[in-house]
Amino acid sequence: MELSWLMRSRIAAAAAVGVLIIGVLAWPLAAPGSPFEAVRAGSMGYTGAVALVFAAFLTGLIGYFVSWPYGQEIGILAVPSGLAVWAVRSGSMGGLMQMNLAVTQRQALYATMRWEPVFWLVIVAAGFSGVLLGRRIRPAPGSAEGPAKRESGLTVQLRAIIGLIASVVIAQSCVRIFTRNVELYNSELGSVVSQPAIGQIVFGVVLSFGVAAFVAKSLLGVGYIWSILASGLITPVAAAVHAKESVLQVLSAQLPAICFPDTVLSILPLQMVAFGTLGSVGGYWMGVKYVYWRKHDSE
Repeated sequence: MELSWLMRSRIAAAAAVGVLIIGVLAWPLAAPGSPFEAVRAGSMGYTGAVALVFAAFLTGLIGYFVSWPYGQEIGILAVPSGLAVWAVRSGSMGGLMQMNLAVTQRQALYATMRWEPVFWLVIVAAGFSGVLLGRRIRPAPGSAEGPAKRESGLTVQLRAIIGLIASVVIAQSCVRIFTRNVELYNSELGSVVSQPAIGQIVFGVVLSFGVAAFVAKSLLGVGYIWSILASGLITPVAAAVHAKESVLQVLSAQLPAICFPDTVLSILPLQMVAFGTLGSVGGYWMGVKYVYWRKHDSE
């Protein structure tokens, strides 16, 4: 089940649409005043946010048609591919910490970070909506669903809940392993981590959510939506657990600004959602391939 060159070209075309529309043309909506500043949802304002939602919807719609007849499977990659360009061009969490040295400033920063992932998930969802509209306009041949195995609503809901929780736990654990940078020791906090490079963030987050989506599909049979939602949850969870006032006081007084009590907090919400979405979709399809192989290998 290797990807053909035609399928690879469709994936590249969908990603290119996202890079062009979101990553390049829509960049002025979010571009910070300095190359060292981070891309934040709150800096765009209401008009910029609405414009980005519309751009994401259009990107998903075009991504569907450039990758037709597999637009439903591939077109969803367009928007996160564009956001990934922003995530790479953005400044870092370490840079934000350097501009917010006081404990009260950092508390306010982490407070906003608890809702910011929701905004980026809305942008991804707008792209999904564009794909769904494209499917209604021009369905793929043979896309009608055949008879499926009937399950009770309770079973479906239970698997979805377990899939979401498992995705949060697995992705968060893997991010701490694959994205962990140099550790420093502090007598009060124990081990703290320094700001990872952007390449390490890309690798670690994509791989972590790929693992989470693969496990969710292979063991629970659920889709990538739950792993994508998990990308918006692990930052608020980490902030609530690790960004307490007592911890921030020690960090502010004794350690460089690029040090964090948890690896997750060294990653911008934009980076977590963009790379997490790409990893989730990739991991899901690896899970589909694995389930197919396991089924036919046993026959």
